[in-house]
Amino acid sequence: MKALIIVDVQNDFCPGGALAVKDGDDIVPVINRIAGRFDLVLASRDWHPENSIHFDKWPVHCVRNTPGADYHPDLETALIRQELLKGTGNHDDGYSAFEATNINLADFLKEKGVTDLYIAGLATDYCVKATALDACKKGFHTYVFTDAVKAVNAIPGDEEKALTEMKAAGCKMITSMQL
Repeated sequence: MKALIIVDVQNDFCPGGALAVKDGDDIVPVINRIAGRFDLVLASRDWHPENSIHFDKWPVHCVRNTPGADYHPDLETALIRQELLKGTGNHDDGYSAFEATNINLADFLKEKGVTDLYIAGLATDYCVKATALDACKKGFHTYVFTDAVKAVNAIPGDEEKALTEMKAAGCKMITSMQL
């Protein structure tokens, strides 16, 4: 069984948002095109409290119950069967979808019989990377769609470094056309 995790395709990470990823919304049509090809679709969301220490490192973003925390308006959400809320505590960064506080993601996926986990979303060098590395550690065959992720690239080269790190951990890099 194969599952897709859509990582943090939220307004604050897209152009015009508080922590915008350059061209972050360009991945939305790709995700919409491939989502129906999976047995299970999940989506993570940063869901920070207003006073999170996470904001000591980053601009205030994805505060729960605000428009910035909403999914990008063009993301087709009808196929999402499980939402993964992360970064929900005052002292919780919540980079990986496996850090979701509303569900034990690894157990949930194993109970559903998921063996192959595909990842798309924002941002390649932070939450996508953390999710992919955790997926590999948890024993899932892990694939990252290189045409359905975008990086922050706070430091030039961060994206390439993240892709290299994910590959070294056992993740396979594919494009949506290879699905």
